[in-house]
Amino acid sequence: MTLLSRILGLTRDIVIARFYSAGIEADAFFVAFKIPNFMRRLFAEGAFSLAFVPVLTEYRNSKSLQDTQQLINQVAGTLGLILLVIVTLGVIASPALVSVFAAGFLDQPQKFDLTADMLRLTFPYILLISMTALAGGILNSWKQFAAPAFTPVLLNLSLIACAIWLSPQLDVPVYALAWGVLLAGILQMLFQLPFLYKLDLLPKPVWGWRQPGVQKIIKLMIPALFGSSVAQINLLFDTFIASFLVTGSVAWLYYADRLLEFPLGVFGIALATVVLPNLSESHVRQGKKHFNKTLNWAVQLSLMIALPATLGLMLLAQPILATLFQYGAFNESDTVMASLSLMAYSLGLPAFILIKILANAFYSRQDSKTPVRIGIIAMIVNMVLNVIFVLLLLNFSELPAHMGLALATSGSAYCNALLLALALRRDNYLDLSHDFVTLIFKILLAVAGMSALLWLLSGDMGLWSGWNGFERLLELAYLIIPAILCYLLLLWIMGIRRHHLVHN
Repeated sequence: MTLLSRILGLTRDIVIARFYSAGIEADAFFVAFKIPNFMRRLFAEGAFSLAFVPVLTEYRNSKSLQDTQQLINQVAGTLGLILLVIVTLGVIASPALVSVFAAGFLDQPQKFDLTADMLRLTFPYILLISMTALAGGILNSWKQFAAPAFTPVLLNLSLIACAIWLSPQLDVPVYALAWGVLLAGILQMLFQLPFLYKLDLLPKPVWGWRQPGVQKIIKLMIPALFGSSVAQINLLFDTFIASFLVTGSVAWLYYADRLLEFPLGVFGIALATVVLPNLSESHVRQGKKHFNKTLNWAVQLSLMIALPATLGLMLLAQPILATLFQYGAFNESDTVMASLSLMAYSLGLPAFILIKILANAFYSRQDSKTPVRIGIIAMIVNMVLNVIFVLLLLNFSELPAHMGLALATSGSAYCNALLLALALRRDNYLDLSHDFVTLIFKILLAVAGMSALLWLLSGDMGLWSGWNGFERLLELAYLIIPAILCYLLLLWIMGIRRHHLVHN
């Protein structure tokens, strides 16, 4: 389901690139969508889910169904009312929010006003998607992963439909994308209700701020808010700096980030989603040994996927972007600029995936303070690296400055992942055995062989712009399919079998 969502996500971005290029309208929409996305990842996928799922799992295993249902009702009422207030304030104060998050737009009145107007439409998405996350957390705790994983598909379908059919009807076509976000939030929330009804777990919202279960979730959320906000603050800081760079910088970073999100979402987020309730259950019922085994399995599987994806994205950044986006308003210059961002982001892909896995090892034990402390360190590192890399590229290099923002993000991600791993190892929750090290060595050898084959097969990158979409797609398949087969064959030759991938 996550794979389907990511494929449609790429389709959505192809449609947006074809209609809006990387100019003023695209920059304005991406900022207007990024601000509620920041809040969404705090309240929905971030701090709320990380606090809610372990507590709900504890209630399910140690309390009655009636107590569990009451917790769900109280959380729905409390979270819903708080977010309703936040959304109301956000809609009223949209110009002020744009001034804070994209200060570079202040000198460009057209772009600033366009962003503020669209933000009024996109901001209510926070409330809708947070209620969707509540429903998804319940379903995941009952080991029903398909429906929550399918839900993002509705966002992509809504944006695609609005871009194609609504935008031609509007005086300012890009407003169609903002309406698409609002429509998607409504559809995503409604979609999961029948699945909850079938389990007899449909929330009946009541205010429950002072109730023990709600208070426990809030106490876990407060530090988790800081932990979840680290990556999002980094992204917003990137957007803040990019708003001062040449027009197109926000869009170039966005398209590169979206391509990186494909392997990160399909494998990293999907794996982390499945691992969190399993780690929570291991901690409550099965002990440290089983917890360690589950975590080791998740780490080795994530690296088995992330390492070849990293090299593949780096070597094929320009062909992939040309094949997916270089049509209509998105030109060859945009492809080159976005490919530089993608290569820099790709360096950090293993770390991005590991962070999601390793952080869940803390949240599943209801320890939200440790990843927060580590995340704050990584955030400071990212901000320092942002300034250093951008200034270096502006003054001493012919490479575009926006590439420095992506490099800083990757560098800080490795700092975050390393500190998380060291903290888990200190507490004896992560034990990297000799077999684990041997497996990683084999993966690296297979990646090296795959990269060599890609380098041999790759021709003149300048030819891609002259081909039509079908020719580009065939050439890309000619590169990617043999590379994947080579990687899998080398793993098989070195003795990697199915039992290395399956967690018992």
